[in-house]
Amino acid sequence: MLTIIFVMIAEVLIFVPSIARFREDYLQARLERSQIASLALLAAPTDMVDEELEAELLRNADVLNVVLRRDAVRQLVLASPMRATIEQSYDLRNSGAMMLMGDAMMILVNDQDRVIRVIGEPVKEAGQMIEVTMYEKPLRDAMIEYGLNILKLSAFISAITAALLFVSVRILLVRPIDRLVSQMRSYAANPEDVRKIIQPQAGAVELREAETALQSLQTDLSQSLKQKGRLADLGGAVARISHDLRNILTTTQLLADRVEMSDDPQVKKTAPKLINSLSRAVKLCESTLSFGKAEETPPQLTQFAMMPLLAEVVEGERLAVGDTDVRIRLNDVRGIRMSADREQLYRIVSNIVRNARQVLALRDTPGEIRVTGGETADLWTIEIADNGPGLPKRAVDNLFTPFEGGARKGGSGLGLAISADLVKGHGGALELVSTGENGTVFMINLPKSV
Repeated sequence: MLTIIFVMIAEVLIFVPSIARFREDYLQARLERSQIASLALLAAPTDMVDEELEAELLRNADVLNVVLRRDAVRQLVLASPMRATIEQSYDLRNSGAMMLMGDAMMILVNDQDRVIRVIGEPVKEAGQMIEVTMYEKPLRDAMIEYGLNILKLSAFISAITAALLFVSVRILLVRPIDRLVSQMRSYAANPEDVRKIIQPQAGAVELREAETALQSLQTDLSQSLKQKGRLADLGGAVARISHDLRNILTTTQLLADRVEMSDDPQVKKTAPKLINSLSRAVKLCESTLSFGKAEETPPQLTQFAMMPLLAEVVEGERLAVGDTDVRIRLNDVRGIRMSADREQLYRIVSNIVRNARQVLALRDTPGEIRVTGGETADLWTIEIADNGPGLPKRAVDNLFTPFEGGARKGGSGLGLAISADLVKGHGGALELVSTGENGTVFMINLPKSV
């Protein structure tokens, strides 16, 4: 329907100049026939013919009178009685396009059978001017018939064009769109089935781009759902393990309390650290069970000194170094007090330091980890730097993503993901400052006002 309407609109724009051209040709033909009739009369020996022959010449020319100007003399060559006076004159010699179209529209609008004068130039230079008079109604009837023929032809062309366009649109656009919608519904029914991901097949460039974009979206979504499923399974497993581990650690904590009462100086020195570690593990298990899913509880902010916390992390990691050639250094940050969740900050720093230690332990060359604390007017900062080989590209591209951002073979990337979430819970940010052949630097930024 739209195609038919558009074609008809185009035909209307074509109709006006076309009907004007038809009118001009119609009048020009009358002038030429009148000129031939006039020449036939002038060829007579006495320039006189009988009335019947004159009437026949005028009927053949389809005019009432013919005036021919030759040798600067205006001569009425053929004449017949007229029942009305001349009401309108049209000069075809100097008429522009706009004038011709305007005159044509006026004839179509006017339904009176007027007598009109038409002036033109004789063909073949047979004179200076030729002028005829004629009735307007035959011209108007011929123009209407011509217009109706144009309308019929336009309707036929419009119908053929619309049919061809309809079939083309169905083949090139509608069917691929139906296929695209069907693929989307099929995928929505089971988004975890990778066989449901659309394979671009459309021939139209725009539709193929849409299918490609949908394929990328479905691929990412399927991977995300698969990862979330793994996280959900892991959360259930962690909850079960935490339940049993809490019971084991509680019993171990009771035994450690008895060890603390020993008179052995070395035991007395080590026992408090063991008890603190057990208490921290019990609290972690309880928080996992109380929450019951893969999110962290809001931080409980307290005031504490930065130095003892960092020293506790460094000392614990030094014990885990064993016989590997890895050194862990802590810069002196005495005097800095901060506000944060002490247990969560311990986990943040220890996760990053532990990752660096495990990577450096795999190398044959000596490794070094530097832990540096500091503060500005707005932030508390903790920097963990190492001289390791740097993070692989996959780890950098998927930094802080569980199961994707592991820095070593067999690593899950959970440590960095957990640390990033804990820092975000404090309103801060964990950022990778640099990584490469000279080592890796992480920066923990915690705001002083949340």
